[in-house]
Amino acid sequence: MLQIAVCDDNIDELSNMAQLINLYRASKNLSCEYALFPNGFELISALENGKRFDIYCLDIIMPGFTGIDVAKEIRVFDKAAPILFFTSSPEFALESYSVKAINYVLKPVSQEKLFFTFDEMLEHIEAEKEEDAVIVKSNEGIQRILIANLAFAEVIGRNVLYHLRSGKVIECTEPFSSACDALLKFGCFMKPHRSYLVNMQVVDSIENHRITLQTLSSVPVAQGKAREMKQQYLNYQMEGE
Repeated sequence: MLQIAVCDDNIDELSNMAQLINLYRASKNLSCEYALFPNGFELISALENGKRFDIYCLDIIMPGFTGIDVAKEIRVFDKAAPILFFTSSPEFALESYSVKAINYVLKPVSQEKLFFTFDEMLEHIEAEKEEDAVIVKSNEGIQRILIANLAFAEVIGRNVLYHLRSGKVIECTEPFSSACDALLKFGCFMKPHRSYLVNMQVVDSIENHRITLQTLSSVPVAQGKAREMKQQYLNYQMEGE
């Protein structure tokens, strides 16, 4: 069930968006629900109380708390959900990209505009779903980590650190066993040490006491596990051929 949030201080615009979403839902036989918010404060309050949406449709020009402000707050809770801006002024187009908005549509929002935009957005959502990923709750909020972008994970104390190929580290407070359960399902991870998981897609070399990654990072290999890790890596490479 797709969840859509619509936020606009103009009641007539909210009503128009509701009608257009209803038409779109019926024409596409789409399973979705939507919630209407007359200001950004109510939308953020819903997020603070645990509510989440798959799509956010925001007016930009709202008194006191603009759509850009709302989008920045949304990104605290959700780094990846598509944000669509609907506004009567094009002057905020550049700023909208600072919050990774997926599109920017000028009012008045017609059926043609909304249908075209939603079609594009749902294609984007489906494409994202097709890529292997894990969802984690980090200190920065809910984040989606693509497996292809993850080099290795390690546990330090009560925190799990996800090291991305880019060098970025996403820190989460969760049991390492939970991270292992989630990642080992993908078949491309091996556990050379009780505190580390390594993505075999990123391995450069395996030695007796360490694994060197393509990112130039190295991960320790527990005593006596080198032969097992080399065999596991060899099997993984042969399966991919």
